[in-house]
Amino acid sequence: MSKFDPQPILLRVFNRLRQNGFSLGVSEYLAALEAVEGEWGTTQEELKEVLRLLWSHSRTEQNEFDLIWDSVTSDTSKADSQQLPSKPAPEPPPERTEEPLLSTSPDQTDTVQPQPAFELAPLPIRAPFTSTETDNTPALQTYWPVSHRSMVYIWRYLRRPVPDGPKDILDVKATVEQAVRQGFFLAPVYRRRESNHAHLLLLIDQDGSMTPFHRFTRDLVETAQYESTIEQVDVCYFHNVPANSVYRDFYLTDPVLLKQVLAGCDSDTSVLVVSDAGAARGYRRLERIRATTEFLFQLKQHTNLIAWLNPMPQERWVSTSAQIIAHLVPMYQMDNDGLSNAIDIVRGQQLQHNR
Repeated sequence: MSKFDPQPILLRVFNRLRQNGFSLGVSEYLAALEAVEGEWGTTQEELKEVLRLLWSHSRTEQNEFDLIWDSVTSDTSKADSQQLPSKPAPEPPPERTEEPLLSTSPDQTDTVQPQPAFELAPLPIRAPFTSTETDNTPALQTYWPVSHRSMVYIWRYLRRPVPDGPKDILDVKATVEQAVRQGFFLAPVYRRRESNHAHLLLLIDQDGSMTPFHRFTRDLVETAQYESTIEQVDVCYFHNVPANSVYRDFYLTDPVLLKQVLAGCDSDTSVLVVSDAGAARGYRRLERIRATTEFLFQLKQHTNLIAWLNPMPQERWVSTSAQIIAHLVPMYQMDNDGLSNAIDIVRGQQLQHNR
């Protein structure tokens, strides 16, 4: 039995969605390939659910996706059924060695022509026209909620300056005031250099409905750790809800107690949670809301500088667990404005955010 190959259907659906106005680019296509390589599309139904989650961002787009998927899979099945297996070429007839039954009399001028042999063969079949096989496919365009460069820039605003460096910064105002008090200039006044003592804790939802956003969360972690001035960046991973244990690696193989992680936090620790909170699949589960509430209660015993970054658009939060959780903690969608507002929250600047 042949194994299901998702590649042809994936490319056909991708092109058809782009032709119907879906905002899809190279990043979305690569994310789908990464999900397929991770064995998320081993059957046709599973591939449909993965692609709908990756490429549909509203209920209208989900309905349109279902129609396009049914059309593409129907055309593909018809084309496959109309392709007959190739038949082996018939063997040539053996050469005849006997003398032809022709008269050799000199007065006979007519010759007997052999009659052609007729064979049964399938008639040529014309494949049905499909709009995916067009040559005017629009060029792929890259799209990403927050670019790598924007992340590096936004992290610059997460600062907790403490003047504990060397005393080598000239304080012009204090120097002028001292000269005025003394009536003459004696020596300049220096102040200490400030250092960024910000402490950031990233809690990132991993696997499941967050699989399409692994590339984004990886960029988020790398820019915070290696391309920012934040003094301390701690990263922990979880699945759906931070339980009694979280994980130090994104493979979820190195557990650590949540109490131990929170013990290293104080009132100046900034906490950014990255999760869809059930909005990706449209779920509204009481047990998830209850578990998230308990986690936030523990977290708020250590710090109030908490923000939630949701990769799903805000309109997708309606009637899901995310809508309830957004009333417990400031939650923002994953884009430039959302990340900027989340950073303002975790650095202590309270904003008037929309629910």
